[in-house]
Amino acid sequence: MMRLASKIEAILYLKAQPLTLAKIAEYAKCDRDEVEEGIIELMSDYAHRDSALEVVETPEGYCLQLREPFQDLVQTLIPVDLGVGALRTLAAIALKGSIAQPELVELRGSGAYQHVQELVQLGFVRKRRQSDGRSYRLQVTDKFYQYFQVDKLPNPSEPPVPPL
Repeated sequence: MMRLASKIEAILYLKAQPLTLAKIAEYAKCDRDEVEEGIIELMSDYAHRDSALEVVETPEGYCLQLREPFQDLVQTLIPVDLGVGALRTLAAIALKGSIAQPELVELRGSGAYQHVQELVQLGFVRKRRQSDGRSYRLQVTDKFYQYFQVDKLPNPSEPPVPPL
């Protein structure tokens, strides 16, 4: 008979996203307490392996993911597929340094809402609620600088340096 921990591992691998205990129990066709025991067993197994993978608990649930030391391989082996619109929106955010979402939408059009959602999911942009609580302030993350191999962006208030 198959170990429940192995079945949970397969579920987490196949779904490739965080899952709640209830959702895992539904897929595994067992009760929540059994899943909790299986998750603990699985997490313990991975903690004692010399593996590139780990099982972690996130705010959204449990997931099987690549350990931190191997994250640089993702950038090398799986390039991000961004459309031209999303790239232009990302460039606008990066060049402004920090921009209010309504200002970005005025600059880029209503498609910027979808672009921002995609860029936040990919980890290139961070959203912070503004003090008025009605909109967000956007800025690029460290992942943006690492992925695009950018050390420093020009300050928009400084004149550009002419090429040699």
